[in-house]
Amino acid sequence: MSLEAVFPQLERSINPTHDIKLFAGRSNPKLAQEIADHLGTSIGPMVVKNFADGEIYVQVKESVRGDDVFIIQPLCGAVNENLMELLIIIDAFKRASAKTITAVIPYYAYARQDRKTSGREAISAKLIADLLTTAGTDRILAMDLHTGQVQGFFNILVDHIYATPILVSYIKNLGIDPDDMVAVSPDTGGVARTRHFAKALDCSLAIIDKRRDKHNEAIASHVIGDVAGKDCVMFDDMIDTAGTICEAARVLKEKGAKDVYVCAAHPVFSGPAVERLANSVIKECIVTNTIPLDMSKMPKNVTQLSVAPLLGQAIARIHDDESVSSLFGFEKDMLV
Repeated sequence: MSLEAVFPQLERSINPTHDIKLFAGRSNPKLAQEIADHLGTSIGPMVVKNFADGEIYVQVKESVRGDDVFIIQPLCGAVNENLMELLIIIDAFKRASAKTITAVIPYYAYARQDRKTSGREAISAKLIADLLTTAGTDRILAMDLHTGQVQGFFNILVDHIYATPILVSYIKNLGIDPDDMVAVSPDTGGVARTRHFAKALDCSLAIIDKRRDKHNEAIASHVIGDVAGKDCVMFDDMIDTAGTICEAARVLKEKGAKDVYVCAAHPVFSGPAVERLANSVIKECIVTNTIPLDMSKMPKNVTQLSVAPLLGQAIARIHDDESVSSLFGFEKDMLV
């Protein structure tokens, strides 16, 4: 069953009476093409290359004067390279007299450093917001930000959407009885997000208590809630080294959980993540394509879903001056 069949409001094309231009950087061209296909348009021509010393060169190959420009560029992979590339692309369109410039950033890097937790630390999430604004961005379209307050770092419009419909639809199609399912938050910080998933799936909620002694290293201690004999579905915004999620899955199995599923929007998959997932007790790890993956190198328990319909619909609504939040009306619980 297609996503459009489950969510008919996603069936949408660009209004042909308006001028809209889609362009893409080099970080995730496949997702950009899927978005263009969904909207019935094409990716605009643009030269993006590196000089011998690594500097990035950008030239837009068609007129965009007076047009609404959408630049698709998640900040993944070579994060610093792709961030600089995005900034230079934005500057090129500003100098080409585009009417509006919207940066479509499915994965917003540096968002985890959103506050000072000890002395003399940088707040990189704010710095990136300032860089994007200074470069000439008029609007940001982001998906599943690490923390909602990152929106407040911008002095320009930010549309924050979620991969929830994609993930919830997939879990429902697994055919698990809601009475036998538990939505699990891998830490206390994700309780609000997981509570929303539990409501959407009509199942109970559990929380894993964990301690983080250093970056990329967490220790799960015990489970708050009943998971014995039930299928557990953990929800998180991203999976980085997979240490937290694999440790949490192990604890759930020790507490008597039947099968453990994991859902996350952003498959960062740094360092030992792939090996950890392959050797974990996780039955299936469901992620989206905000970050590209070479599925031929992924373990069998990793599934990747496309968010192109959601991003495409959001782009169309922004361009046509329609509500984006109404598309995700059931997401209002995420703000509580």
